[in-house]
Amino acid sequence: MTADVIITIDHVRAAGYCVAGARAWFARHGLDFRAFLAHGLPAAVFLATGDAQALRLVAYARAEVR
Repeated sequence: MTADVIITIDHVRAAGYCVAGARAWFARHGLDFRAFLAHGLPAAVFLATGDAQALRLVAYARAEVR
């Protein structure tokens, strides 16, 4: 894969996560939720957390791109 996917709020919703839960997840991990809403974040940011929900979200987004 030459370029990794940018995860957006649309991916979060499509993967079955709620926006309120995502906001809380971002706070727990010290990530800027507003910046995420505006621009998305590279999958690597989510993977770096090691969080199971983040890994599932990245897998979902990557499969959607394929």
